[in-house]
Amino acid sequence: MERVCFRLQVKPALIEEYTKRHAEVWPDMLQALGDSGWRNYSLFLGGDGLLIGYFEAEDPAQARRLMAETEVNSRWQAEMSRFFEGLDGAPDEGFVQLPEVFNLETQLLRLPPQQATAG
Repeated sequence: MERVCFRLQVKPALIEEYTKRHAEVWPDMLQALGDSGWRNYSLFLGGDGLLIGYFEAEDPAQARRLMAETEVNSRWQAEMSRFFEGLDGAPDEGFVQLPEVFNLETQLLRLPPQQATAG
């Protein structure tokens, strides 16, 4: 599984509505995400509109491509695009992917056995 983290900027005046929309995501959108290979998908939203997204997939590029091919995703992205600042195109195409610089599990696996259990 590969981990993907991304950021977008929600318009501060629309934070409340954006949050409400994500409290009840369309069932067919949820199903499409799962069918496309998105796993452990979460969104985190700061009071200033900074949105951080995270998901895991066996092949993130393929998961994004499969999702982009669905009709429900086209409808969802069209509705969601008005919530964001600084986007050219759909939110799922315009997010900024963040590089991973630390992962606890990965580093724990590198430790010699005696160090991994010490503490």
